[in-house]
Amino acid sequence: MNISFIGGGNMASALISGLLQQGYAARQLNVVEINAGSREKLQQAFGITAVADLAEGIAASDVILLSVKPQQLFELTQKLSPLLKNQLTISIAAGIRATDIMRWLGGYQRVVRAMPNTPSLVRSGVTGLYATPSVDARDRTSAESILAAVGSTLWVDDEEMLHAVTAISGSGPAYVFYFIEAMQQAAIELGLSAVQARQLSLQTFAGASKLAISSDEDAAVLRARVTSKGGTTEQAIQTMEKNDIKCKIVTAIHAANKRSRELSDEFGKI
Repeated sequence: MNISFIGGGNMASALISGLLQQGYAARQLNVVEINAGSREKLQQAFGITAVADLAEGIAASDVILLSVKPQQLFELTQKLSPLLKNQLTISIAAGIRATDIMRWLGGYQRVVRAMPNTPSLVRSGVTGLYATPSVDARDRTSAESILAAVGSTLWVDDEEMLHAVTAISGSGPAYVFYFIEAMQQAAIELGLSAVQARQLSLQTFAGASKLAISSDEDAAVLRARVTSKGGTTEQAIQTMEKNDIKCKIVTAIHAANKRSRELSDEFGKI
């Protein structure tokens, strides 16, 4: 399976790195990238071919992965449409619905949408996937195997659920970083050094996440297990509950979901 990446940014680089580690040969991967400096970096880092010309870049591809910014996708599809030869086309452009991509491609149907997140850069991501009705089981397997190079994957049957994926996992790393910021600030206010605050906060998040992943129990159960009656943790949780922190987090995620839908509507007006 030969894969052509259109756009050579961070996510494309992460996927290329992951695919090479999975056993793909460098000759199976190539990138179409207009920036000469980026082309040179990709070739040096991965030993792959990187070209500026779109037709040349996708000529031998079985799969085309669209990894440009959402605002660049319409212009790209206009150039790509007459060049397609029934390749599976995967878009990781956030917010742009498959129906609009197919329309921009002149009715081309073999399209999968993917919503990866930034931990994919360290092969710890999670990607939501949606396949249009014309995508068969073999194509779904191909798409899943490509995105699995940077983490876990999950399929949604309704494309609209990718808005929820965006609100939870797409934007989610920022929520985690925000909470880490708060923990580090508190640690420093309590007299710890910035280095100590960082180590304690990051390792606590990493360890708690690893514990939750390895357990079949619900997060609420794990939280209760740490919360001894009358202890320090209970005091902290009660303070958060009093200030309605959980409700505010849920409300924020709903706002992200709403904005994702708004952006899709805006992009789809083209």
